Amino acid sequence: MTTPVNLLDLTPAAAELALRAFAEECGVGAYRGSQAARHLWQAPVAGFADMTVLPAEFRAQLAERFTLPRPELVAQQASTDGTRKFLFRMHDGQTVETVAIPDDDRMTFCISSQAGCPLQCAFCATGAMGFARNLTPSEIAGQVRELALLDPPLRATNIVFMGMGEPLMNWPAVDVVLTTLNQPQGLGIGARHITISTVGWLPGIQALARRPEQFRLAISVHAPSDALRATLMPVNTKFPLDDVIAAAGEFDRRVTFEYVMLGGINDQPEHARQLAALAKRCKAFVNLIPLHPGGTMGFVPTSRDDIGTFARMMRKAGVEVAVRKSRGLDIDAACGQLRVERLARQRPALANENREVEIP
Repeated sequence: MTTPVNLLDLTPAAAELALRAFAEECGVGAYRGSQAARHLWQAPVAGFADMTVLPAEFRAQLAERFTLPRPELVAQQASTDGTRKFLFRMHDGQTVETVAIPDDDRMTFCISSQAGCPLQCAFCATGAMGFARNLTPSEIAGQVRELALLDPPLRATNIVFMGMGEPLMNWPAVDVVLTTLNQPQGLGIGARHITISTVGWLPGIQALARRPEQFRLAISVHAPSDALRATLMPVNTKFPLDDVIAAAGEFDRRVTFEYVMLGGINDQPEHARQLAALAKRCKAFVNLIPLHPGGTMGFVPTSRDDIGTFARMMRKAGVEVAVRKSRGLDIDAACGQLRVERLARQRPALANENREVEIP
């Protein structure tokens, strides 16, 4: 017996080709396959039975040959500022978070690429919970699809890979997802509205740079020197800051530095001067991020006044800076918090342990 094909793990173009070929095989005309393909991403439905434009017999045949797996929505929270957080359970019990952030006419989805994270950044709740596995393309893009299936639907105008996990360690899956998010046959979100955030995983940065679309790159810097960064982010030992900045300088699209402000750790005047020098090397825009109270991991947030002083020093040095607005404060919207509430922590896996971490 043939194993059913998961259409949501394919790029939209590949899925449509498979559906058209199957429709011809079933004798209903290739165009029926294109009609079915439209309901994967452009006008998503819960399952083949809901593709009512198709003949009932063909819908039954589709259900025998293909699958449209859906994660289970097990929890959600809504903030007074409109931010919503969702916890999804996958087929094997692993759970991941997705956050929807409204801002005027934009709706940004913060999506996860791994169940947990192997990188153990000192200030990150996701790293503290341990690493289970990479997500598949259907599990990553499926987070966006599931929110579109809500009643009323939530549809993204912007996507940021800033949820659980390091996306560039799961490049084979993320590569497919970028196509699904961007292609007109998929979700049709402009490349410049899709941002991949990384700690500086160099093989992944190089792989992303080879794609022709104008996807955005955000680098989690968080410390402006190797000595300090290594104490906060163990991955710095594998990929030193100088190499990461050099790769960012070769990336021919806009680069953003993400910099979480940790009171008394990385928020001093000398840090501002060092960070400004790094940003100027690759013409990076800098986002200063107040430490979210829901995910402090024992650190103390930098005061708003000190963040303002830090930002002014960088602007004086000729660097474009923004202070990110904290969202979802009343629902602990920091990455990983809802999952931590529901699951016991496990031992974190190291970046070089073979636990399905893809290294391009």
